[in-house]
Amino acid sequence: MVAMGSKAPEFKLQGILGGKIANYSLESFPGKWLVLFFYPADFTFICPTEVTGFSKFAKDFRVEQAEVLGASVDPIETHRSWIDELGGIDFPLLSDVEKKMSRDYGVLIEKEGVSARATFILNPAREVNYLMVSHMNVGRSVEETLRVLKALRTGRLCPAEWRPGENTGELNLKY
Repeated sequence: MVAMGSKAPEFKLQGILGGKIANYSLESFPGKWLVLFFYPADFTFICPTEVTGFSKFAKDFRVEQAEVLGASVDPIETHRSWIDELGGIDFPLLSDVEKKMSRDYGVLIEKEGVSARATFILNPAREVNYLMVSHMNVGRSVEETLRVLKALRTGRLCPAEWRPGENTGELNLKY
């Protein structure tokens, strides 16, 4: 798996947003934080709850100067059908059919041929500032991902359960 603090692996993949297919890479989002999440497959039980959750909070991520990207090994046309079934989403879904991106990020479950349920937060310098992988049976918390992004953007030490605007002992220190 990609290590904390390391440079994120580059990728060049097709993705779909608003019914339009385009090419995406890390270079597509200069100066932005990126929330990159991998999920096992379209048309499954847990994945739509996460994808629609990220879509619901996409504007909140943008307020934090971050863009959201979802990725799975599904073909682009499967993404298109699934997005239509979901009623649309507010961020690109990337198609990693060759499984290179999933391998490069260390999240491909080779035996099953799908990506693990994994989340990465990349700073504008494309360093991995956060990574989380959860069991395939448990969906991730989009609100927690947003909270972590906000904490990272402060550049400060933020204790457990830190929330923006709360006096929870936020310290102006670097490690």
